[in-house]
Amino acid sequence: MTIWMWLFIITVIAQRLIELYIAKQNELWMKERGGVEKGEKHYKWFILLHGFFFVSMITEAVVDGNSVTEISYFWFTVFLLTQMCRIWCIQALGPFWNTKVIVLPGVALIRKGPYKYVKHPNYIIVAIELFVIPFILGAQITAVIFPILHILLLRVRIPREEKALRNAAT
Repeated sequence: MTIWMWLFIITVIAQRLIELYIAKQNELWMKERGGVEKGEKHYKWFILLHGFFFVSMITEAVVDGNSVTEISYFWFTVFLLTQMCRIWCIQALGPFWNTKVIVLPGVALIRKGPYKYVKHPNYIIVAIELFVIPFILGAQITAVIFPILHILLLRVRIPREEKALRNAAT
């Protein structure tokens, strides 16, 4: 793998760690105000999925070391657009944004930013990222497998999240 590939991976991992820090701060803020976590049982599967995503992508890129030698500006542009949308999601939800399902009883659903147009925009963004990030690195197997696994997990998470949000708003 080239130096730009390693820098790209390190940057994405650093971004994820920063987001986990933000999510933890938001979790504490919400729980101090009576927030309740729902769907704890499936959360570990998201952690495993994203951890193995990086392991798979790096392994595939290292094993197939000659597949990508320069960056694809098209895929990198798609990546940058998803990052702008991700920041828009985080900004729109403010202290309610989280990687966990945490609801604050009595608080109305936020319907601004991308949430004005789509119910779960962050999940769409993550699915795109799980395809684009490994594709940038030439890890095509990872680019196919992990978005599918993400969608399968969302089939569990979204109904639980919807139910939790519905119950909290009443």
